[in-house]
Amino acid sequence: MINLPNKLTVLRILLIPLVLIFLIPIQPGKLLLPVSIESGRVAAAVVFVLASLTDMLDGAIARKRNCVTTLGKFLDPIADKLLVVSSLIALVQTGDVSAWAVTVIIAREFIVTGIRILAANDGVVIAASLPAKIKTFTQMAAIVVIMLDNFPFSLFTKLPIGQILLWIAVILTAYSGYDYLRANIDRIRG
Repeated sequence: MINLPNKLTVLRILLIPLVLIFLIPIQPGKLLLPVSIESGRVAAAVVFVLASLTDMLDGAIARKRNCVTTLGKFLDPIADKLLVVSSLIALVQTGDVSAWAVTVIIAREFIVTGIRILAANDGVVIAASLPAKIKTFTQMAAIVVIMLDNFPFSLFTKLPIGQILLWIAVILTAYSGYDYLRANIDRIRG
């Protein structure tokens, strides 16, 4: 069923290319659009935040209107993964993020997706757990701060808050992956 929450989830997916267009230079110092690299990063962060807000909205609306669907439970985590992973890969390309961090995050996503596929074969849809939701929020916050070159934290500290948030997100990512493995170990064993 395509309801408002599901439309918001699809919108989140459709905003991803716009984030990338504003973030990734097509050649050194030049974006596809006629804006500066700095302006592009701000625009990418704004679009990323808007896309991230659809994540909070779709779930809240679905629960409030009692219109949680299997499609929504399936599509929502995929939209989150696409938004976060594509943005992180872009930030690796721009030299802002360690490939090690992104590799851990992507590996966890593959593992959890595999678990979800096994569950789907049993007719079960696994919704995002609380640790996974906290992990996603932390990843998204880190991405925005990194896109904005540590703003607003750069106003009062030289600490790389975006990078610190990212490594906290990596730890939360590993933990939430373990949490999914632990909760579904019987399903994995067959």
